[in-house]
Amino acid sequence: MASETIKLSRGESLAVITLNRPEARNALTPDMISALGEAIQSCQNQEVRAVLITGADGAFCSGADVKDLLSRQEQEGDKAVSSHLRGLADELHQRVILGIRRLEKPVVAAVNGVAAGAGFSLALACDLRLASSNARFLMAYANIGVTADGGSTYMLPRLVGMSKAMEIYTASQPMSAEYAHELGLVNQVIPTANFERHSLEIATRLAQGPTIAYGQVKALFDRSWDSTLESQLDAETDAISQIALTNDFQEGIKAFTQKRQPWFQGS
Repeated sequence: MASETIKLSRGESLAVITLNRPEARNALTPDMISALGEAIQSCQNQEVRAVLITGADGAFCSGADVKDLLSRQEQEGDKAVSSHLRGLADELHQRVILGIRRLEKPVVAAVNGVAAGAGFSLALACDLRLASSNARFLMAYANIGVTADGGSTYMLPRLVGMSKAMEIYTASQPMSAEYAHELGLVNQVIPTANFERHSLEIATRLAQGPTIAYGQVKALFDRSWDSTLESQLDAETDAISQIALTNDFQEGIKAFTQKRQPWFQGS
């Protein structure tokens, strides 16, 4: 991979993407966003059946590199910064956020520390969010007088409701992992000492599941926001008739009738 600030490792069926700029709490640079998009794109490989995204050295992602923005503003002026932010947001949206949503497999955010700004949005874009007990969530955008990006204005109201989403944006205060769990932002809070092992175990279990079914249900959930009940029912009918042709479905019904655990192969 071109950038050492994004690391990609693969096991038998699980891909782990690590944001690796610990000296800046994994703050995103243009090169990092590009490399992250490249890593996500590579996970379309059929051998990858689940993806885990995490950060290096006790931080998930502190958002965009604000020091870089200030430097650009001082050297190049407001219009140049505006153009830079447009390009940065577009790259993040097209290659990373939509890349995650279009992956036909589960994507897990393992939030092992601060998730702020675009890092908060990155976590929201994933299918499941696991948080270490010392994780902190911060929308952060209002603190520098900027609007939110990274799909957070789409994801957050759907997770917590419109009023609570606006409260989180305007407050711009860190949320504990426990409070994020209470709001429904986080699926599980895991003690920090066990976090890496336990999050890997959860992602590995997903990588051993019925991958095609997971991907189809992910797509069904995503399209449901813009569907009528009738069109969603039609989509479910199409999906379940197609899934009946997969090897995993055949294995699933055999395992059920034989009272054993199924052995899914993602096909």
